[in-house]
Amino acid sequence: MISGATPKTQSGLPTTSVIGYPVFSGKLEQVPIGNNTILINTMSPNSYGLAQKDAFLDEALKNSDVLTLDGMGVAMGSIILNGKNIKKIAGADTFDYFTSYFNQKGGRCFFVGSTEQTLRKIVNRLAIDYPDLEADYYSPPYKETLDWEDSLPIIEKINAFRPDVVFVGMSAPKQEKWAYQYKAHLDTKVIATIGNVFDWYAGNSKRPAKIWIKLRLEWFVRIFLRPEIFKRNTKNQLVFFKDVLFCLIKLKHV
Repeated sequence: MISGATPKTQSGLPTTSVIGYPVFSGKLEQVPIGNNTILINTMSPNSYGLAQKDAFLDEALKNSDVLTLDGMGVAMGSIILNGKNIKKIAGADTFDYFTSYFNQKGGRCFFVGSTEQTLRKIVNRLAIDYPDLEADYYSPPYKETLDWEDSLPIIEKINAFRPDVVFVGMSAPKQEKWAYQYKAHLDTKVIATIGNVFDWYAGNSKRPAKIWIKLRLEWFVRIFLRPEIFKRNTKNQLVFFKDVLFCLIKLKHV
C-alpha cells in the first residue's frame, strides 16, 4: 500500500502502511486496556531488515496489536511514500506511559529479560519512581531462542503474579518473536517489547539527551556512543531504504 490512507486495526486503532507494515499512527492514550491482551512491538529500519530474512519475525511484527514507530528511517519512509509524518513512540515512551498509567491505578508490572543484577536495579528504582506499582521479574537463560521448556517457568511466574503489563527486554528479534509466540499463554493486559530500556532505566547505559530525542537525532548520537551496534545493523537498515526507494519507483509491491 503506497498511499496516504489510514487503515485501522481490529481494535479500531489508526495505522499507516509503511512498505507492508501497519505502523501505529495514534497516541498511546488510544490503546484500549481491557480483557484482551495488547501486544506492542516497535518498527525500525533494523527490525524491517531482520524481518525480510526471518518469516516468523515478519509475522510477529505484522500481527502486533500496536506496532509503534521507533526510528527516524521509518518516519522518513512514511513521509516519502505516504506524505504522512508519524510520531515516534520509542520503547522508552511506551515504558514511561504504562508505568505511570498503572502506578496511578495501583497496578503491577513484570520484567522478562536481562540479568538478575539489572532487574534488581530496575525494581529498586521503580519503587522510588512509582511507589504504587508492584513489580516482579524473571531473568531467562541466555540463549538465542527460548523454547517451551525455557518459557514455561517464565509463564508460570508471570501468571502467578498477574501483572497488568509485561515488559520484555531481550535483544531483537528474540523479544518480538518470544512475545508473539507466548502472548496467548500470558495473563496480562499489555505486553511491550522495549529492548534497551532495561539498561537505560537500570543505569547501565545512558539514553541521549532529550534535545536529541526531540530533534529525532537520537540514532545519530547512538552511532558515537555505540559504533559497534551501528556497524552490525547497517545492512538491515540499507535493506529498508532500498525497499522504500523501490516502492517509490514502483519496482516493489507490498
